[in-house]
Amino acid sequence: MVLLTMMKTLGYYNGETGEIDRMRVPMNDRACWFGDGVYDAAIAANYVIFTLDEHIDRFFNSARLLEMTVPLSKAELAELLRSLSGKLESPTQFVYWQLTRGAGDRGHAFPQEAKPNLWVTIRPFTLPDLGKKVSLITGEDTRFLHCNIKTLNLIPNVMASEKAKRAGAEETVFHRGERVTECSHSNVHILKDGALRTAPLDNLILPGVARAHLIAHCRRLGIGVEERAFTRAEMMDGDEVLISRCSAFCVSADRVDGIPVGGKAADLLRRLQDSLVEEFRRETGGR
Repeated sequence: MVLLTMMKTLGYYNGETGEIDRMRVPMNDRACWFGDGVYDAAIAANYVIFTLDEHIDRFFNSARLLEMTVPLSKAELAELLRSLSGKLESPTQFVYWQLTRGAGDRGHAFPQEAKPNLWVTIRPFTLPDLGKKVSLITGEDTRFLHCNIKTLNLIPNVMASEKAKRAGAEETVFHRGERVTECSHSNVHILKDGALRTAPLDNLILPGVARAHLIAHCRRLGIGVEERAFTRAEMMDGDEVLISRCSAFCVSADRVDGIPVGGKAADLLRRLQDSLVEEFRRETGGR
């Protein structure tokens, strides 16, 4: 009988696997030179990766927009991720995967013969308490004009996240002039007068999977949805200020830049959060 050794973390690179801290990748991978790649991520409970197909669809779209070819079909990638997920000791996980354009000498133009490199990392994950309020700060959106592509070029996001961390906040809310776009690693929304307001899908925000589910649950619950740009002033005047991402379905803020916000639609917020958590439990058996 063969005994399988379960792993505490998992790294994968073009078919090779190991504990993440023992994995090595070539220095000439274009991720190292230029951040030339795309990524996506999802959470898993009981070894079931939540909303996997939607994340894979977005991953393939990001690759297409950067003229990259994913070396697997959508079904093959899904099967690979599910297989790798099953190798971890922890059944509750953060599953991350990325594709880079390939490896080659440092040159800005696409290397002619490079083959794409597929990376995967899987780590144990603890689901957040959606009832816990968070603090946010704001910052000018200095990112490039392809925010709808989930690329590896995240320096503005990294700097904004560090600024939030030093301020004791959860996130930085980006804005271009007065228009609110999104956060450093979340979408941002407001509840106002019984409806959800969220930025439209354009090149200034990422089409968040959690955002799409939030909208779907609003419609299922009879809550109005307005997909339109809103300003910082409108955000500060919102009945609730919300952030959403795959690892935190819908969390509300109680402060932005140290100023109290929200707290005016607690019942509506709880209905939304309960509905989102129920979907997750139904699909994964998670708690």
